[in-house]
Amino acid sequence: MIKLEYDFFIRDVLEVAPELIGKYLFLKKDNVDHLYMITEVEAYRGEEDLACHASKGRTSRTEIMYTRGGHIYVYLIYGMYWMFNIVTGKEDDPQAVLIRGIEGIKGPGKLTKYLGLDGSYYGEDICNSSRIEIRDNNIFHPITITQRIGIEYAGEPWASNLWRYVIRNDPK
Repeated sequence: MIKLEYDFFIRDVLEVAPELIGKYLFLKKDNVDHLYMITEVEAYRGEEDLACHASKGRTSRTEIMYTRGGHIYVYLIYGMYWMFNIVTGKEDDPQAVLIRGIEGIKGPGKLTKYLGLDGSYYGEDICNSSRIEIRDNNIFHPITITQRIGIEYAGEPWASNLWRYVIRNDPK
């Protein structure tokens, strides 16, 4: 498996997000290496996307989204669940992919709890980190494309955009 570098992440989120399906999240915890296949993601695309945190502009919380792709954006919701995102795109073009699922774990809050991801990962450079990275085994996985979850508040067209990508398990 090869580690993904900046050239993968500095592209538009609508290119990066579907290509993350089937890639592997590598974590080093307690000196043990772990690999988890990414099975579900959602794309959030800039200040114009009313479901994206950047729609409110640059803040201390969203500052990392304005860097070039390849950094981690984590934030806390409901005072208890960390959401794990990977920044994509070019500098000053805030975009991110929310990692919603890995093999065996569905739901972004369950995922971060299971993996032990928290606020200490905010801003981490995923291309140069010693504890987290994304790896590719060059195997294509078919995907299903749907609407994002829980963003009705953003209104149209944002609530209806087909920016959620899920691994498809075809029956044999």
